[in-house]
Amino acid sequence: MSTTPRSRSQGSRTTRPWILSGMDFAGSRRKPNLTGKIAVAAALTVMCIIVLKQSPSFSGTSVFSRHETGVTHVLVTGGAGYIGSHATLRLLSDKYRVTIVDNLSRGNIGAVRVLQRLFPEPGRLQFIYADLGDAKAVNKIFSENAFDAVMHFAAVAYVGESTMEPLRYYHNITSNTLTVLEAMAAHNVNTLIYSSTCATYGEPDTMPIVETTPQNPINPYGKAKKMAEDIILDFTKSKKQSNMAVMILRYFNVIGSDPEGRLGEAPRPELREHGRISGACFDAALGIIPGLKVRGTDYSTADGTCVRDYIDVTDLVDAHVKALGKAQPGKVGIYNVGTGQGRSVTEFVEACKKATGASIKVEYLARRPGDYAEVYSDPSKIHMELNWTAQYTDLGQSLAQAWKWQKAHPNGYGPA
Repeated sequence: MSTTPRSRSQGSRTTRPWILSGMDFAGSRRKPNLTGKIAVAAALTVMCIIVLKQSPSFSGTSVFSRHETGVTHVLVTGGAGYIGSHATLRLLSDKYRVTIVDNLSRGNIGAVRVLQRLFPEPGRLQFIYADLGDAKAVNKIFSENAFDAVMHFAAVAYVGESTMEPLRYYHNITSNTLTVLEAMAAHNVNTLIYSSTCATYGEPDTMPIVETTPQNPINPYGKAKKMAEDIILDFTKSKKQSNMAVMILRYFNVIGSDPEGRLGEAPRPELREHGRISGACFDAALGIIPGLKVRGTDYSTADGTCVRDYIDVTDLVDAHVKALGKAQPGKVGIYNVGTGQGRSVTEFVEACKKATGASIKVEYLARRPGDYAEVYSDPSKIHMELNWTAQYTDLGQSLAQAWKWQKAHPNGYGPA
């Protein structure tokens, strides 16, 4: 929601006409002549016009459309989604100005409303409903807003779905990232924090994964993200964009929710089949689905199920904010964002049962196309260079916090 705020100094400015008009001209014993009255009236009129012109409302332009010293305006694409909304919450808490752009195909307008209620002050947050696939709309957004940086989260992000709808993934991830970059170049926005994924690595020969591990994605989701990364890197190497400050964050499996219970994960019902294992586990605990389906028990792991590195969303957005603060013109930073601990799906299911207190029926099925056996990170580089370390590393506690939000919001954020 875009509003036109009063500037910090506007309150003092608006008092000036009243002070001037309150001067006691009748204190003189001589009757002022007509010329004097006209002169005073003219002076007052000029002063009023000057004060009004200094007011944001006079020009009709939004505070979002101009740069302001000491304020960083961040465009958050996909800011109505699970991760994007949590990132927006953190940015607003840290006094950033935020514009969310989202087409709500995967995001929740309810999350935006929560953020608007938490930060109602003018000039803090605006929401723009738009599709990044519409280049004209994206260019218009950039032309009407003075962005200092972009956090690009917007993307479809389900491995299984990507194998069934690969063209959708290449369009939504790769093509839309190109559109954002073109708009950034056209409007001189030079800082990008890009939301990437460990899926770009595919199934490496050795663990843990470091940033120099070869990228050999095995599903369209990972391939589309790697293509987007390649485009970004080529873009920054061109002479015209040599001053770009870019951070690429490749993160692992996201869980959890806001520790204060303000936001959570609320996937659309039709997407639950493709969603995160935590969402499926909670649905089973709530009785929304009859049980939990575990796909694949014959992987080369300790118990036969996939091993993943589960990163709490609060830690993840902290990494994004630290990356934004450390981004430097002319440099590209690439970082894994994970805990460095691999946990099997079986371990995850048992932790979820304990967190929910529910007896969850588990059905074991064949492998899902595009999945890989074992993936976990080595977060040493991000610790050394950005001073970031995961704090919420207790799997059970992260699930318990997320479960608390799910119980309080059985219908997610409610109707749109």
